[in-house]
Amino acid sequence: MYHSVADPADDPYRITVSPERLDAQLGWLRRRGLRGVSVERLLDACRRGRGRGLVGLTFDDGYRDFLDHAVPLLHRHGCTATVFVLPGRLGGDNAWDPLGPRKPLLDADGIRQAAAHGMEIASHGLTHIDLTAAGDHALRREAAGSRAALADLTGQDVPGFCYPYGKADGRVLAAVRAAGYRYACAIGPGALTGPLALPRMHVGQQDTPWRLRLKQATGGPRGRTLRPAAVTS
Repeated sequence: MYHSVADPADDPYRITVSPERLDAQLGWLRRRGLRGVSVERLLDACRRGRGRGLVGLTFDDGYRDFLDHAVPLLHRHGCTATVFVLPGRLGGDNAWDPLGPRKPLLDADGIRQAAAHGMEIASHGLTHIDLTAAGDHALRREAAGSRAALADLTGQDVPGFCYPYGKADGRVLAAVRAAGYRYACAIGPGALTGPLALPRMHVGQQDTPWRLRLKQATGGPRGRTLRPAAVTS
C-alpha cells in the first residue's frame, strides 16, 4: 500500500515515499523473484493457480505524482499497479488532510494516461469521506456513483474499490457489493477480511530492504489508519 511518490520531508502522515526509495523497493522485489502487478491481475492469477511470485501494488488517492514519478519506475522494473482515484475531486488536492502540504490529484486526462500506461484504474470513492459515518444516500453515491463516473471516464470496467482511510463495516461492505465491485481493499479489516475487504501492508519511506524483509515475514503492520504521526505510534 503506497500513496504519494514525492519529497517526503514535509509529511506528518508518513505516507509519502521518495522516487529513489520506491526505485530501491521495487528493485528489492525483483531481486527476490517477485513482480508487482495490479490487484485485478493478482486476483485473476490466484484464481487460475498462477499467483506465485506476484505482489499486488496499490497507490491510494490518485496523486498526480503517481503519473510523474511512480509510472516510470514501475515500467523500469517491469511492474504494474492499481491506482485508487477520486472522480469527485478531479484535478483537485488532498483537502481531507488537515495537516501537511496540499498535493495535487490526477485530473481526467491524467487518469486516462495512467490507464494507457497499463495501470489499473479503481475507485477510492468520490470525495474521500469516512464511509462508516456516511448516510445511506451518500454511501451509495460514493460507491456506485464513483464506479459509474470512472467507467464513463476510462471506457473500461471498474472492478476494484478502496475504502477511504481503510475503514469499512458490514453496511459499507454491503454497499460496495451492491455497486458491483468484485474486490475492495481495506486496512486491517479483521473479521471482514475477504474479497471485499482485502488487507494490505503499508510501505513507507523508512522501509529499507531489511524492514521489507521483516514485514514480509511477519505480515505487518497492516492496522495503520493513516493518522498524523503525532497521533499514531
